[in-house]
Amino acid sequence: MAEGGTRRRRAFIGSFTAAGGPGIVMAAVHPESGALSLLGSVGGVPDPSYLALAPGGDTLYAVSETAEGAVAAYRVHGERPELAGSPVPVGGSGPTHLSVHDGHVLTANYGSGSVTVVPVRADGTLEAAPSGHLQHTGSGPHHKRQRGPHVHQVQSAPCGRWAVSVDLGTDSVRVCTLRRGTPAVHREFALRPGSGPRHLAFHPDGRYAYVVNELTPTVTVCRWEGDSGSLQPLAEIPVLPGAPAGDAYPSGIVVSPDGRHVWIATRGEDVLTAFAVDGEVLRLIGTVPCGGHWPRALAESRGVLYAANERSGNVTWFAVDPATGLPRYEGSVEVPAASCVVLD
Repeated sequence: MAEGGTRRRRAFIGSFTAAGGPGIVMAAVHPESGALSLLGSVGGVPDPSYLALAPGGDTLYAVSETAEGAVAAYRVHGERPELAGSPVPVGGSGPTHLSVHDGHVLTANYGSGSVTVVPVRADGTLEAAPSGHLQHTGSGPHHKRQRGPHVHQVQSAPCGRWAVSVDLGTDSVRVCTLRRGTPAVHREFALRPGSGPRHLAFHPDGRYAYVVNELTPTVTVCRWEGDSGSLQPLAEIPVLPGAPAGDAYPSGIVVSPDGRHVWIATRGEDVLTAFAVDGEVLRLIGTVPCGGHWPRALAESRGVLYAANERSGNVTWFAVDPATGLPRYEGSVEVPAASCVVLD
């Protein structure tokens, strides 16, 4: 606890233990600059590559991105997370993302192309088994990456009524319901064949959604109708100012809390792109180096942007110019095989 009884701000960093990562790392966040200071880490659960905090901030959930696939809960009261109960098998392979939705943890299982639902108990721990499972079907034109479904993300819509899953393998976004712990598809929305959608971020006004595409370095601007659970693609925009020099695989996407800017990380090019939001249009402002190699995920908190750089093994942070939205490099901490960062 900080002085005056307020809880100090914290960051939680996931990593790939199979690539030398320490597991889950906790860091203190400087109250003014947003700089990170590493506190402690916990291992034991393999490849906790993606994390999500419970609404109260006392429990952290992590996928175990393995062939078997699992999700785990942690208490985060001290200087290192503590495992709260045994990891729960999700019945799907390679979970890459998770979120908290309507009293459940949902995992996006990339390898098996499915979504798993695990109920959350009143104390924040997980039930011992999933309550539901949704298998995606379909494929895409990319002969190596789209032979079948590959769910890369699942999250709540802004109204909380829908769960939205993004499928790289089928070039589509599914809007789902969750009733008594059982997921069901409400509607499926097609994006351009071969685009390979990876992650989606909603505008804070709840009227737009932005889908970052991995197989082509673009972002698709969509109109979102929360009442009907409808997603309408409007335009697909390049995330780089010119043709990429080599590999270019967009990964993380973040919308600023005021809705004025969108940031996207691109692996290979190893840059962060800043866009200005102008109604239905995204206007590219510029790019800056990510401060490492292979930026896998982004996070924003209080005007500071964070990038988890997997292959260089570090987390970098940037002060964001409030007028232009351009990030300015401020610092870095070493975390081998860093894969995501979340802040409370």
